[in-house]
Amino acid sequence: MQKRSIRRAQINALLEKLHSLHKLIYAPQKLGTQVDFAPLGDLQNLTLDHIQTVRSAKAALFPPVEELLRYQRSGVETELQDHDLTHIPEQVLFGTRPCDAAAIAPLTAVFTTDDQDAIFAKRLEQTTVISVSCERSDGDCFCTSVGVRPGDTRGSDILLTRLKDDEYLAEIITAKGESLLQLASELFGPEPAESKEAYLAKVEKRFDWEALHGKLAGAFDHPFWLTTSLACLGCGACAYVCPVCSCFDIQDEGLQKKGRRVRSWDSCGLALFTLHASGHNPRAIQSQRWRQRMLHKFSYMPDQLQQLGCVGCGRCSRACPADMNLIEQVENFLSA
Repeated sequence: MQKRSIRRAQINALLEKLHSLHKLIYAPQKLGTQVDFAPLGDLQNLTLDHIQTVRSAKAALFPPVEELLRYQRSGVETELQDHDLTHIPEQVLFGTRPCDAAAIAPLTAVFTTDDQDAIFAKRLEQTTVISVSCERSDGDCFCTSVGVRPGDTRGSDILLTRLKDDEYLAEIITAKGESLLQLASELFGPEPAESKEAYLAKVEKRFDWEALHGKLAGAFDHPFWLTTSLACLGCGACAYVCPVCSCFDIQDEGLQKKGRRVRSWDSCGLALFTLHASGHNPRAIQSQRWRQRMLHKFSYMPDQLQQLGCVGCGRCSRACPADMNLIEQVENFLSA
């Protein structure tokens, strides 16, 4: 791993250079009273002083709505046109937090294990991730409880850590990171003398995920699910802000002779997610759907994909209109 330095003023110059090379840039930016992660237009909106963005970087790899194919009927023949992978642009995810970068691994496992999703794989190939370490946290952050650290390098091609006087340590982690460094090597200085550890956020470990995983194995019929789900509105907000949730629906939209097939985000917490055409719903009540969410993240994914379905970003707790806090839910379950 190569280590260099970069000043805050040079970061803007780096982004301007990447923009001039026609790369699509996603970054954290102030939008009204919130900080969101979205395509970057005006550099004046860029911010690195936040704790967490409202939305994660997931949409850059797995868009909320995405066309999979088009179809055209002519007589008795139907012509299919797959998604044109050549139209997927090179993109840079700048300013992702280490938890969001770590979420790329479980997302990749979902979309490439057994059968590879060609569209996701191409987006990932076209993506370079420049993350920024966390120097602050809040009560909803719990990355250390699920094996992620505020200065974690997993999933990042380059990791920046603010030291002092607006100087950043730049850790060049992958070949993609090396390639990007070569594009703008004049903006980077030598490795700083200081270590990053003193500048990272201190995130308290709130629970042991391995203990949680072990207890969940025998908890399918535990009464906890019914009592804890009483506050859940089934709105799906937690899934839509989560950097790992990957449930989707497939819909065909079209007229008599032409149309398209699209994939759109869905959530196992929504009542219609498992509704059958017959009218039967195997998860008819919210407690069953809440149980599925927890088991999927902390039991099924580790068992089947060797990946946790949670990176401890805390967005689900911040977004929940009923104030259901995931840390509290896990702590209550472990003590039940």
